[in-house]
Amino acid sequence: MLEFDGLHKSYGDHHVLEGVGFTVAPGSMFGFCGSNGAGKTTTMRIAMGLARADAGEVRWRGRPLDEESRRRIGYMPEERGLYPKMRVGEQLTYFARLHGLDAAAAARAAEEWAGRLGLGERRRSRVEELSLGNQQRVQLAAALVSRPEVLILDEPFSGLDPVGVDALADALLEQCRGGVPVVFSSHQLDLVERLCDSVGILARGRMVATGTVEELRRRESGRVLRVVVPDAAPGWAGAVPGVSVVSEQAGDTLLDLAEGADDQAVLAAALRTGRVTHFAWRQATLVELFREAVADPAQQAARQEVAA
Repeated sequence: MLEFDGLHKSYGDHHVLEGVGFTVAPGSMFGFCGSNGAGKTTTMRIAMGLARADAGEVRWRGRPLDEESRRRIGYMPEERGLYPKMRVGEQLTYFARLHGLDAAAAARAAEEWAGRLGLGERRRSRVEELSLGNQQRVQLAAALVSRPEVLILDEPFSGLDPVGVDALADALLEQCRGGVPVVFSSHQLDLVERLCDSVGILARGRMVATGTVEELRRRESGRVLRVVVPDAAPGWAGAVPGVSVVSEQAGDTLLDLAEGADDQAVLAAALRTGRVTHFAWRQATLVELFREAVADPAQQAARQEVAA
């Protein structure tokens, strides 16, 4: 188990992390989400020993991470750490050797990952000669080439084209099938929703939501109901307690139900206005859940007051 336990970090009076904690089981993928400046990169840097926590620790298999255990982590930093004048193949071999592979194993791993991430024909190219997208692929290969026990990746999908995204997604899923816990941060929430077993949302240095996407859906403060009544009069749901209209167009209405609002009262009101052809809860996307979770508390309170 990879455990981030109660991490605190401040710079002067600025509190970057306040009790950040989550766990990632072997063979599972954790999507780490948050706005710019929320503290995601700081959390990862603490895990890798590049920043020191004021309190809390990161553990792997029950033991705090140290220099030796970090050699077994595949890490992709926010600040890309490639040698621009080194050739791709040489660079990947070098990183594999740094993590303890012997010369022959490092060369084989470098060739394998260059091929798998679409760099096979560029192995003899210098990094500075590559496009930004291909440089990103080299950085990803460098994180994977050492056969890591753990993967910690900061914005790994940034700058990749759709083919590169698919290649990386397949590689990460394969690592998970082999028992590797994967943590990655991303602003591409559709990818997080598609790939991850669990998600953590960080806002203002605190974990404001953690769990599977389905668990976050069940816990979100708002519930959205879609009701289709082709002949309905506009505003038919406005009098139902605890209900606010999200959108209404040609009889197709989205309603936000506050906690405690009665969906059966909505159905009764809909039946009074006409023939109901659709009545179902709409599943929130991760983007909507993210917006809900990171909203300023005052905005959330105002939203709930309007709904009531």
